[in-house]
Amino acid sequence: MHGDAESSDATPLAGPGTGDVSTVTYNLASACPTLLQGSDGLVVSLCTTMIGQNPTVYLLDPADSGTLAKLELTKGSLLGGVYAYLDSEDRLVVVDGTRHLLRIGHTQAQDGKWTLSVDESTDLTSAIPDDDNVTGLAPDLDGIVWFATGGGIVGTVDADGNARTVSLPEGEEVQNSISTSVEGTAVASTYATYQLSAGPDFEPQIDWRQPYDRGSARKPGQLSWGTGSTPTYFGPTAGSEYLTIVDNADGQVNLLVYRSATGEEVCKEPVLPPSGGGSLAGGSGSLSGSLGAGGSGSENSPIAVGRSVFVAGTYGYPYPTVPAGAGEAVPSSAPFNGGMTRVDVDADGEGCTTVWENEVRSSAVPQLSIADGNIYTAVREGLDATTPLDGFAYAVIDPETGDLLMTHPISSSLLGDTLQMAALITDDGRYMQGTISGIVSVNPGSAGSGGSDDSSGTSADS
Repeated sequence: MHGDAESSDATPLAGPGTGDVSTVTYNLASACPTLLQGSDGLVVSLCTTMIGQNPTVYLLDPADSGTLAKLELTKGSLLGGVYAYLDSEDRLVVVDGTRHLLRIGHTQAQDGKWTLSVDESTDLTSAIPDDDNVTGLAPDLDGIVWFATGGGIVGTVDADGNARTVSLPEGEEVQNSISTSVEGTAVASTYATYQLSAGPDFEPQIDWRQPYDRGSARKPGQLSWGTGSTPTYFGPTAGSEYLTIVDNADGQVNLLVYRSATGEEVCKEPVLPPSGGGSLAGGSGSLSGSLGAGGSGSENSPIAVGRSVFVAGTYGYPYPTVPAGAGEAVPSSAPFNGGMTRVDVDADGEGCTTVWENEVRSSAVPQLSIADGNIYTAVREGLDATTPLDGFAYAVIDPETGDLLMTHPISSSLLGDTLQMAALITDDGRYMQGTISGIVSVNPGSAGSGGSDDSSGTSADS
């Protein structure tokens, strides 16, 4: 979901850019937070149906025939099974509601029809309690599958299907995904950031733990009480010298950067001012809607590449539902002001500096293209109070200045709510974004091709 095992939310592929674009909508009656493209060019999407909230895998051809096949999985928790990845055989690796690690492949028959099927299933019920679900899942460089559960269990699964686990301190939950790098495996609980490694027998062991300020309650626009970040590895040399999250401090939140080798704090930099205003140079682009008083918080994984980190605000975002046991938000609701902040680690590695802040109301997890130098996201258009009249647009942001370079409408109704979900930039330059009811594909050029599901699809040219 976040681009790579380090969760950089960056891609070496170019997106549609700032020129003419066209859109194609896949009406799947499902929210689609996970979009992954394999080496065969096909897209595998893990979605949750609007009715019944059942996890369903869709196989898509972004360039031609649309939805090729689908497979329903066993339901778990709201966040259980959301995070997944494709292995070296283009198989979706995911844990379903029965606590089985699945590898789901796709094949094409002689008649041209595609099917999705479970190629492998590993039983994790002995490692995960009945009332728990996997929330985070990632492979490491040795081929070991790491997982974390909502109940605070971190585990490994080796090539023979053996699972080994370690429990975090009682009361700590894991409500975001996990990340891996040459340094280890990063997990952010609702209380602390961890790095773990696998021993000679693949037993997970904690290398270091750093508590953070989790605030006094869950904030509106977040799905749990604690950090909303999938921890992100980054660095100018190896790409994993640093590890970062955003805390949940009352008032204004902070970007925390650690040295991944030791857990030493590099900086604690305030980000996303409660007013949502851009007080520094840059960030001149903004959308309609006045920026009134608000809070500060982020449910999204930061973009992090080289020495730069980009954080998008989600405070006040109106999610239609939150996970069971998330607790009441304080306050119960708030305006969605949005805003983004760029922070750079200083060249000497001894601190951090805020480069810019802007007022863009990002309604998705932003993605940075290394190839074309753009940040891509979706934005919510309308009043800060958020109403049923809000629309959603494709947006391109300059990472050097924070300026909003362009927008293009993708939906004029809440059925197109992008719900702070991550997008996929494909190898042919499409921006595919999950929505509350399916997927919208933003294609380069004024007459892009694409598909629809087996019932209908719509397109709108610019």
